[in-house]
Amino acid sequence: MKKAGSSLERLHSGISGLDTLLRGGPVRNRLYLVIGAPGTGKTLLGAQFLRTGLDNDEDVLFVHGEESRGALVTNAAELDIDLTDAGFLDIGPESEFFTQSRSYDVVDPQDVEEEHLITDIREAIEQQDPDRVLIDPISQFQYIEPSEYQFRKRIIAFTRFLKDRETTVFATKTPGAKMDEQLRSLSDGVIALGSGAEGRRISVPKHRGVGQQDGSHGLTIQRGGLTVYPALQPESYGRMFNPTQFPSGVDGLDTLLDGGLEQGTVTIISGPSGVGKSTTATEFLHTVATNGEVALAYLFEESLETFTHRSETFGIPITQLRDDSSLIVDAIDPQTLSPEEFAHRVKTHVEEEAAKLVVIDGIEGYKAAIKGGEGTINLRQRLHALTRYLTNMNVTVILIDERHAVTGLPQPTGSNVSYLADNLLFQQYIELEGELQRVVGTLKKRVSGFETTPRRYRITGDGIAVGDPVTDVRGVLEGIPKPRNDTTPRSR
Repeated sequence: MKKAGSSLERLHSGISGLDTLLRGGPVRNRLYLVIGAPGTGKTLLGAQFLRTGLDNDEDVLFVHGEESRGALVTNAAELDIDLTDAGFLDIGPESEFFTQSRSYDVVDPQDVEEEHLITDIREAIEQQDPDRVLIDPISQFQYIEPSEYQFRKRIIAFTRFLKDRETTVFATKTPGAKMDEQLRSLSDGVIALGSGAEGRRISVPKHRGVGQQDGSHGLTIQRGGLTVYPALQPESYGRMFNPTQFPSGVDGLDTLLDGGLEQGTVTIISGPSGVGKSTTATEFLHTVATNGEVALAYLFEESLETFTHRSETFGIPITQLRDDSSLIVDAIDPQTLSPEEFAHRVKTHVEEEAAKLVVIDGIEGYKAAIKGGEGTINLRQRLHALTRYLTNMNVTVILIDERHAVTGLPQPTGSNVSYLADNLLFQQYIELEGELQRVVGTLKKRVSGFETTPRRYRITGDGIAVGDPVTDVRGVLEGIPKPRNDTTPRSR
């Protein structure tokens, strides 16, 4: 028997992100219940737990009752998880234990099966002395117990036996079956797997004496097994605010913004379709990338090819900047990522590339493209957490938001997300003397001054050209301005 160690000694689960939810990983000598409907990844999670033990030169035992050893090894190998060196104990109804002939003339058959099942498991554990055990599923214990009282006694005795041997156990179970609450109560930790419109999900409702990261989190199954994407917790990344400005490189626009956008702030550029929001954001991407910093752009409403062609038409060398690794452009395929997986992608880019500017184009596309949509997950709340993380990392953020009104400014943004913004930059059309013109203005700038008068601008072959302030007319925000000396009452 192995020498007992610290009661809070941690193990690596082998599942990327799960140890974060478990506040450092599973604790040695404890029982963890992995619960979820069929197909949610319970067995795979357990297989990764065992494989990690093998990688650490530990002895592991796979106690299985529904699939054969050959099927389990083959299924794991399909995802590049090698279990050939693991110990296996088959306690299923078609195993030798259940199919061998027995006589039940004197005793109850259940008593004999119970005695032999527990004996087989104890002997396998004593012989192999494993560090990690996976019981898949633990329901096999339930089938031989006549009552909840007996089942509880059996599990308590079994877990004490394992803890005395310094063994950590993961046990799988389908929810809703008999004695479900008993198992949850007896387990030291509960890991819940699920799936729905928002994709695969994982949560840890219980981790006795240690705590856990609460809430629902993203989960994927791919080569190598499960990957967990914990929801961002921005407060863990706080840094000092840096007032350094990033200019756009467009003279009139930078004058309007009192020099540019401050590092570590969130700017929302709002306006109707086609008014030039993406082009304006690209000016900032260009300036940051050409000044020796790294800029990131996430496209939800435009392909990489279209973005590249349009930007290079205005003289912005997207291909060259990408080749120089000063600009990273990531076009997101619809319904492929959970909000946590997208946030993880952004976080990885920011931390590995030391990026200073992130553009998300745009908010409506984000809500439509991320798995689940606004109906099943509060994506605005997740977007808020992402922007908080970025600003705490002193990253400047630009969010592009589409308003549905072609003229006028009935509300600051079209997605009711103005609370996210430190800076609000609006672009809109106005009708003046029978001509449709564009104006840009600032509604809010939290950490510096700004011009309160909008400016006309044009989109030219060289990009955005911003003119002088609009001082000769009034009613610009209503979309149909009039000369200042025109006293004709506006129609209602």
